[in-house]
Amino acid sequence: MKPATLKSRRSNAGDDEEASGGADLPFTGSFPGTPRKEHWWSSGLPKAVAALVILVAGVLIGLAAGANMSRYYYYSSVASASSLQAGGHGNNVVPAARAGGHHKRNPSTLLDFRRFLDPGPLWEHTMSDAELFWRASMAPRMEEYPFQRVPKVAFLFLTRGPLPFAPLWERFFHGHDGLYSVYVHALPGYAGRHRRSSAFHGRQIPSQEVSWGSITLVDAEKRLLANALLDWSNQRFVLVSESCVPIFNFRTVYEYLVNSAHSYVESYNIDVPQCAGRYNPQMAPDVEEDQWRKGSEWFELSRELAVDVVADYRYYALFRRHCTPSCYPDEHYIPTYLHLRHGARNANRTITWVDWSRGGPHPARFGKAAVTPEFVAAIRNNGTRCLYNGKPTTVCYLFARKFAPSALATLLNLTTTLLDF
Repeated sequence: MKPATLKSRRSNAGDDEEASGGADLPFTGSFPGTPRKEHWWSSGLPKAVAALVILVAGVLIGLAAGANMSRYYYYSSVASASSLQAGGHGNNVVPAARAGGHHKRNPSTLLDFRRFLDPGPLWEHTMSDAELFWRASMAPRMEEYPFQRVPKVAFLFLTRGPLPFAPLWERFFHGHDGLYSVYVHALPGYAGRHRRSSAFHGRQIPSQEVSWGSITLVDAEKRLLANALLDWSNQRFVLVSESCVPIFNFRTVYEYLVNSAHSYVESYNIDVPQCAGRYNPQMAPDVEEDQWRKGSEWFELSRELAVDVVADYRYYALFRRHCTPSCYPDEHYIPTYLHLRHGARNANRTITWVDWSRGGPHPARFGKAAVTPEFVAAIRNNGTRCLYNGKPTTVCYLFARKFAPSALATLLNLTTTLLDF
């Protein structure tokens, strides 16, 4: 039986009718188009040209629209940032000068620069620790910021509940809005009440249970750091407790920290049960015995080191598994981590004075009877010499602890004289 035949399709302008000679072709299994024999140049060519024109026009329109959309989002983002106000706690940024042209703001813009800079009130976010640490560990690789940034010092209060020295700290902060921010980690369920004008109003972060001597203290420290890192203007981070007080005025503290080339974390290793004796060999090879360090938990960190501490999981996981409560991870984790990763960027000393001379698991506590002008002056100038940016100085401590609430009145009286704030 003779196989079925179909005429060849010539639908393109480049097909040559003479190439086939008009002969029938055997069916090969592919689905052919409708055969056209007559006047293909009268309809096929114009349609092909029209399709080509439409395609080119579509590409050009798409490129132009994409460029305009990019400029729209950029200028909308810059315009959004312009409404930020400098304040004690809000992100202290002023947008850079805008390029020429007029662009309307759209409140529903997806790329909202302001929202990126200011995630909103602390108590409103519902992030888990893992989500919070991931978000806070983001760090730009560009050295310059796309807005005018005034660096701030973040004060991180790790407390069980009330802040008995809040009036003293409020006087310390007064008149320096835009240069500091406050974060409070209290026990869950505690609702601190402060007047709206207080530096502590609305500054309590979402918290979890904390038990003394356990890894939960490290969790609380990282939680404070992470919340503070959400504010891009925070440059230095100081951990303090409810029994801690400033012993210099704000301007001295601010300039000392913001202009420092180092962070301030005490880190040492001595062969005593309370230090080297706490090392667990199961931490090797990540942490060898000679790399083990101890120090005061009351740290001060630059933004770069704070990001690294929040982002770290490798060493944190080791301490969580192998540094049991008798090990006191809050005294070892950050000193050891910085020794391993950032030793040259750490001044290897604390800026918070404390008295351990009486022995025991806790430092000395000073109440009303012990706190005199002479006592505070002796802390400020106690004969200690240290290095600041490579040069000797006698200003080695900026804060002191441990003070009882009964000392508040005396310390408030000293703010107009010795403390000068």
